Amino acid sequence: MTASITSLPPAFVLILGALLLPALRGGLRSAALVLFPLITLWLVWSLPEGATLRMGFLGYELVPMKVDKLSRLFAIVFAIMAFGGALYSLNQPRTLELSAAFAYAGSAIGAVMAGDLMSLFVFWELMAVGSTLVILSSGPAARPAAFRYAVVHLIGGVLLMAGIAGEIQATGSIAFGRMDTGSPARWLILAGFLINAGAPPLSSWLPDAYPESSWSGMVFLSAFTTKTAVYTLIRGFPGTEILIPIGLFMVFYGIVYAILENDMRRILAYSIVNQVGFMVTGVGIGTEMALNGASAHAFTHIIYKALLLMSAGSVLLMTGKRKCTDLGGLFRTMPLTCLCGIVGALAISSFPLTSGFVSKSMIAQGAADEHLMYVWLALAAASAGVFLHAGIKFPWFVFFQKDSGLRPAEPPASMRAAMILLAALCIGIGVAPGPLYALLPHRVDYVPYTASHVVFQLQLLLFSGLAFFFLLGLLKRTLTITLDTDWLWRRLGSRLLRGLDGLSSRAWEVLVRRTTSSATWFARALHATHGPHGALGRPLPTGTMALWATVMLGAYLVLSYV
Repeated sequence: MTASITSLPPAFVLILGALLLPALRGGLRSAALVLFPLITLWLVWSLPEGATLRMGFLGYELVPMKVDKLSRLFAIVFAIMAFGGALYSLNQPRTLELSAAFAYAGSAIGAVMAGDLMSLFVFWELMAVGSTLVILSSGPAARPAAFRYAVVHLIGGVLLMAGIAGEIQATGSIAFGRMDTGSPARWLILAGFLINAGAPPLSSWLPDAYPESSWSGMVFLSAFTTKTAVYTLIRGFPGTEILIPIGLFMVFYGIVYAILENDMRRILAYSIVNQVGFMVTGVGIGTEMALNGASAHAFTHIIYKALLLMSAGSVLLMTGKRKCTDLGGLFRTMPLTCLCGIVGALAISSFPLTSGFVSKSMIAQGAADEHLMYVWLALAAASAGVFLHAGIKFPWFVFFQKDSGLRPAEPPASMRAAMILLAALCIGIGVAPGPLYALLPHRVDYVPYTASHVVFQLQLLLFSGLAFFFLLGLLKRTLTITLDTDWLWRRLGSRLLRGLDGLSSRAWEVLVRRTTSSATWFARALHATHGPHGALGRPLPTGTMALWATVMLGAYLVLSYV
């Protein structure tokens, strides 16, 4: 294998940081946490366009690093998120979580810069490992959710790997570019991407696993997996019409479950599915306007969702509580956390002068340009639903409503600094969207601040807000739980595994018994011919020897056939 390296891959900087963090202590550790993401951001920003890293492997040319406007856009926001998350996590004592988060972020940057399917798959699986470790590092209580998360992503990885193998076999190429759905292999690739995006029927892996991570871990988790999947859909399947109904299902699925939820972090987890649904819908529309909207919305969503989760994580750290029924009145002693949470809530609701307003509206405009009236109406209704569950419900029940009697202090200074930084970005992008539009993959011919658009959005939010307070009696949280599709593999799946385990144990017992009896007969024949110790002059371990001989022979035959 040969390699020609023309520049330092940004992904490897964060992965190197992940390897070094366990050896660092005190101020050196804190400095490394903020410096590695900043170096990564500088490298992403300064890399020239084109394939800057190539490798020959097994007769194929790997392109582990290829830069264009789309990959740079996602890599930039991933690096910003790595910096913001690291700043927020300076007081996190679990080094394993931070190392896993850096490896996770670095792998995500590697995935969006991969110029071929093999490199993409390697970084894709590294992301699954890193994110699983982020959840696992939270403690024993998170292990069941982490294992369920790992199983789902292993399934997605297997589908993706099978699709890539089929694509290579059919085309002889490993290039990653625009595809259609004209072959089973490409359907498998699409399915692998959609699992990571949180598409049905496996959407529930996200609210099942993410809220079980630590107060800092969920900030990282919210940024990379689903948005890397959005990137791959934009790159590989723009204009694939099946993505429109899939995206709309995700939009309303997330809204319904978020409204029903009592756990503040599960509310925001379902909101991730909802927001990614907007992006998937934009990819399905497939026009330049819609793809720009999906790309811009992924960028802004990473920032305002992280801000919301930082606000929720601060509440969790300072109170130890996460249920809306246990919270309320925190604005008295956590005013900055409350204010930053409100900024994030306004941004996710597409309030004018916030980042969500200048990105989400491009997807709706893409639907209008293509005369997809039902899609436009659905997105408008969904925008009202977003304001209900994330724009009002989260800050109202956590920081206002009743007085819970809790009087927590503000979180440490580094956590406040991270929230202020992301809040400033939410407002800055909303006030001046030009720099973001300049980064988008296609030329932008769109003006978000027209009188009709601003008035329409304000009316939508106003009536959504009135509906919330008129229906407040129905929306008040109670100590209930919501059943989602993860119930299937929590209950039925565990029973199936126990049944398969018992079946395999019985089958193994029969195999061993029959193999041992046959080997014993053979050993007696040797005894009759060569004496009590056989031809080798020592006792023969008949059953074990025959069993392993059978296993090795079977393995040899399988390998020979393959």
